[in-house]
Amino acid sequence: MVGQRFISLLENHPWFEVTTIAASPRSAGKTYAEAVGDRWKMDTPMPEAVKNIVVKNVNEVENVAAEDVIIINQNEQENYRPSKDKEIRVNNNLSYLIMKKIVDIIAGILGTILLVPLIAVVWFIRICLHENDGPLFFEQIRIGKNGKQFRMYKFRTMVMEADEKLYRYLEENPEAKKEYKKYKKLKHDPRITKLGNILRKTSLDEFPQFVNILKGEMSLVGPRPYLYREKEDLGEYYYNSITKVKPGITGYWQVNGRNDVDFEERAYMDTYYIERRGIVMDLKIILKTFLKIFKKEGAV
Repeated sequence: MVGQRFISLLENHPWFEVTTIAASPRSAGKTYAEAVGDRWKMDTPMPEAVKNIVVKNVNEVENVAAEDVIIINQNEQENYRPSKDKEIRVNNNLSYLIMKKIVDIIAGILGTILLVPLIAVVWFIRICLHENDGPLFFEQIRIGKNGKQFRMYKFRTMVMEADEKLYRYLEENPEAKKEYKKYKKLKHDPRITKLGNILRKTSLDEFPQFVNILKGEMSLVGPRPYLYREKEDLGEYYYNSITKVKPGITGYWQVNGRNDVDFEERAYMDTYYIERRGIVMDLKIILKTFLKIFKKEGAV
């Protein structure tokens, strides 16, 4: 009977967005496609979004009745998140950590080499757009592994004195203030320059962070580095969880609703990655990152 409840849900609600699948222990650890096997009887193919979701042991999912299959949609997932009283388990498999280190070294070297001609191109465009006032790069103190602070590098995409302009804008626009409080960003940010908008949509503004990878401060894949002023908003649980690993240039949050989730959801997605990270998951995130860059679905 594994999967029958889920199949019926999809038949009645084709828009059903799944975030967790829990089943009997014999199916735990398998992907949903593996657990169902040839028992998929619907006329339409199994949705790609659920094929590779790893089935959880129903006995290890909190506050859920032990049924054959339990589906948790986005509206319900608050009730099923891990207890914040428990410390998250970080995947520190040795073979994975070695492979991740090798990838980071290669990415750091290649990215830094490619950064040199990119700097020349960005500098030239700045001059053409008359946006060459102020430094080319933007440096900001971020939270790294074990809470250690480091300077994160980006191409500057905002006007000078951006923080002051943001403060004035939020004071004059109550709705924007609510948006910023919830998401810690604005969809229509008045501080972003013309060149900055291009760099953000293509995610090229993040390219200087390959230097951070080369310095060992960041990883290619990981949770995004948070600002120190966001520490209080994170809370002790998320802060302690997220700082267990190096932050990354790209990650699970960036490729799964980057501009459509609020701040708390972003923190949850980062901890979700930390518990489940592995070679396959990292490769999928890297592939999705390239697809989003190609489609110009970077930050706004």
